[in-house]
Amino acid sequence: MPVGAAEPLPPPGRGLLDGKAVVVTAAAGAGIGSAVAQRCLAEGARVVLSDSHPRRLGETRERLADAYPERVWSLPCDVTDGAAVEALIAGAADRCGRIDVVVNNAGLGGTRPVTEMTDDEWLRVLDVTLTGTFRCTRAALRRMIAQGGGGAVVNNASVLGWRAQAGQAHYAAAKAGVMAFTRCAALDVAAHGIRVNAVAPSLAAHPFLAKVVGERTLADLTAREVFGRAAQPWEVATVVAFLASDYASYLTGEVISVSSQHP
Repeated sequence: MPVGAAEPLPPPGRGLLDGKAVVVTAAAGAGIGSAVAQRCLAEGARVVLSDSHPRRLGETRERLADAYPERVWSLPCDVTDGAAVEALIAGAADRCGRIDVVVNNAGLGGTRPVTEMTDDEWLRVLDVTLTGTFRCTRAALRRMIAQGGGGAVVNNASVLGWRAQAGQAHYAAAKAGVMAFTRCAALDVAAHGIRVNAVAPSLAAHPFLAKVVGERTLADLTAREVFGRAAQPWEVATVVAFLASDYASYLTGEVISVSSQHP
């Protein structure tokens, strides 16, 4: 698509996830998580939404349930709470009968130079973004193995796991950790027929993105994208749905960059 051309529209569902039970963390609001939930529903899945914000989670569930009645549920969960994560996976399995896919989207960012970063800021970002992914993946893999094997985990990483950006040491370290964790976890469960992969978006549109990174930084990052724009959340979600589907049966331990960014 030439730079400056109209943005594409989301493609229709093709039944990639027909009958599968999918859990999506950090699914409230208007970001990648809710776009993933919507795409999974469009592909025929039953979806359990989770988020640490109960009100926004309920609003997201109601919106999606209008279009996909009887196929979407919600369970609040803080991924920094191990007991809550276990309750999420157990609750989702109770509602759906099993779990086929878990999408770990929960993450926490922020901008702070290393020289000004506190221990609490560093640890909070890693706890949500990296350790939260570990907790959810561990619970999901245990459930999938108990079910007899099979299934897929898709983690949300970031191109910052590969590339440097000022003020993002904690976030970049966490996302690089997600990438390494994805590769190692994939080897641990390959014998059970379970796949573990990740996506690494560069710049995805979000209503509050400018507030998080600043207008100048956002403009600089957008200028580095070949298409001259940020990705729409659904454009990341379609890649997640592919990795979650049987079309990706020979992919595991991979990190797929969802990016048009150039150096």
